[in-house]
Amino acid sequence: MPDIQEMFKEAWSHALAGVNAAEAEAEKVLGKLADAAGFSPDDVKRHAREFGERLTTQRRDLEKAIDDAVKKTANRFRIPTQSDLESLQKRVDAVAARVEALAKERAAG
Repeated sequence: MPDIQEMFKEAWSHALAGVNAAEAEAEKVLGKLADAAGFSPDDVKRHAREFGERLTTQRRDLEKAIDDAVKKTANRFRIPTQSDLESLQKRVDAVAARVEALAKERAAG
């Protein structure tokens, strides 16, 4: 069975590629509209900046929505997060240290 995390990473990569392609196409369309509308260079810069800001906001919202969906789905499969693994590692290290200390006490005692 394919690794679930790899599947999510690949889906995320494809989603970002789609967003990048949409942004590039939007920039082309904006340039064509500016030429057709007879905007001045300053108007074009202002509109492009406003448009870019909206795209950036929408992209962040989309990335957050996808990230939340991936986390929610991963939780359903009970796939541990990096934070879960780090917490577990700390607990294992603490138990190992206690076992080592007890072994040294027995050897000395």
